[in-house]
Amino acid sequence: MSEHVQDVVLKCAQSLHVINVLRRHGMNSQALQAVYATVVHAKLLYASSAWWGFMTTDDRQRIEAVVHRGVRAGLYPVDGPTAAELVQDYDNTLFNRLMNFEQHVLHQLLPAIAIITTISGPDHTIFPSPMPWTTITSYLD
Repeated sequence: MSEHVQDVVLKCAQSLHVINVLRRHGMNSQALQAVYATVVHAKLLYASSAWWGFMTTDDRQRIEAVVHRGVRAGLYPVDGPTAAELVQDYDNTLFNRLMNFEQHVLHQLLPAIAIITTISGPDHTIFPSPMPWTTITSYLD
């Protein structure tokens, strides 16, 4: 197990222990679920865009096990997103914010927008293909 994943799993286990202490002291289940979603998911997702792609299958399974512990404890819905789906949603949200907010610190790193005019259609605003050997074709009726 990588050192980072080991650290994340350990911190999540500590948070789950604290949640169990809160449960024993009488906190209601809705509040416990909110604490789990806020604290544990934040630990799992923090900077996941940078490290998720470099994890081994064993590391991914360990991260997924943290989510399953939340399910077993009644803190997370059985049909809730997996850790991989949470990371994908997190990445999509980050990218959409980056695309739609020109003041975002990473917005300047996007490629310039190209306007492609078709013979029989309106202008289409798209990003140019990142692979120069591919072409973008518009088929109009």
